[in-house]
Amino acid sequence: LQECILSGIMSVNGKKVLHMDRNSYYGGESASITPLEDLYKRFNLPGTPPESMGRGRDWNVDLIPKFLMANGQLVKMLLYTEVTRYLDFKVIEGSFVYKGGKIYKVPSTEAEALASSLMGLFEKRRFRKFLVYVANFDENDPKTFEGVDPKKTTMRDVYKKFDLGQDVIDFTGHALALYRTDDYLDQPCQETINRIKLYSESLARYGKSPYLYPLYGLGELPQGFARLSAIYGGTYMLNKPIEEIVVENGKVVGVKSEGEVARCKQLICDPSYVSDRVSKVGQVIRVICILSHPIRNTNDANSCQIIIPQNQVNRKSDIYVCMISSAHNVAAQGKYIAIASTTVETAEPEREIKPALDLLEPIEQKFVSISDLFAPTDLGTESQIFISRTYDATTHFETTCDDIKDIYKRMMGSDFDFEEMKRKKNDIYGEEEQQ
Repeated sequence: LQECILSGIMSVNGKKVLHMDRNSYYGGESASITPLEDLYKRFNLPGTPPESMGRGRDWNVDLIPKFLMANGQLVKMLLYTEVTRYLDFKVIEGSFVYKGGKIYKVPSTEAEALASSLMGLFEKRRFRKFLVYVANFDENDPKTFEGVDPKKTTMRDVYKKFDLGQDVIDFTGHALALYRTDDYLDQPCQETINRIKLYSESLARYGKSPYLYPLYGLGELPQGFARLSAIYGGTYMLNKPIEEIVVENGKVVGVKSEGEVARCKQLICDPSYVSDRVSKVGQVIRVICILSHPIRNTNDANSCQIIIPQNQVNRKSDIYVCMISSAHNVAAQGKYIAIASTTVETAEPEREIKPALDLLEPIEQKFVSISDLFAPTDLGTESQIFISRTYDATTHFETTCDDIKDIYKRMMGSDFDFEEMKRKKNDIYGEEEQQ
């Protein structure tokens, strides 16, 4: 996905782009696999899917589970590039948080918050005060700080200021600010406040939850941006084996494939193409589960997210569950896909993810993957090879978009600017034709 978005952006910027993929489908790691038979093959499961799974063609199973924040950076990229015309989205029905072995709906309205059994009455009042403070907080207006220094005061101290208890802190940090660990507590509060604002603003857009999901699966996203690149003259080659990245005097000059060299000045790729220029920074376990029932205690939602804060299960990082269903054209009628994921912390990753799988029982079929996470050791300054990071365990695309903006800055020497992109589109198409 990062490479597809960048190829779209670079094409709009007037660059000549050649996009090669060794796979026969778009999106690499962030593809949606169809038909279901291919998923069985990919995970080396014997035999074929049972007839109870319906038609293989009705399935589009994401390899990496993520939702889009309604007001987040990826939605902005989709809107600014107008890639939204190739996609249809649905709002995810609810977000849930795990506490003491049970799951509770993350309140999405004031009425829900007041009725929620996540916290007691006095706690609710203090929490409401805190939310009002966050909503009014403006980092450019010190009048809204109320004695907090956004660059110095830690989030732990902000929670103290509003006298919020541990349960509320857990739920705010992990289900609203969407942190995977508790490291944020001792960092300056500005980023956390902005994350809670993003959650609230995303929630305000559609009301049920702050998350969106594309019909036919996340694999539609890279395809949309590949189409954008093609409109602006980019060339796309699927099924193209990469034999060698040609480097002269420490700088990339081309890519060799099937005996020919395509020459280039800059190259963008994922870690799997350049194992000598990346280092392993961790692992993520993901378990794709096929169910014939909605998840218990979610009011039979046909889509939801469940967050298991690390404190609740004595871990350092959260466990996530993303669930979608036939309502999103990704599964056969009456079937549900739930994907559990977390950052690996021990030598027994499957035990670590068990609390999530227990919520999904009975599971008809599961597909387990453990992926290494890589980050570039070469930032591309000399080599002009720009390497994306592996997808982390987060269940939204904010970190992915940060990576895209980072690569853009290293390539172009300037910050990625949505407004400028809009202007460039107008230069090429002209105002009249767009109306």
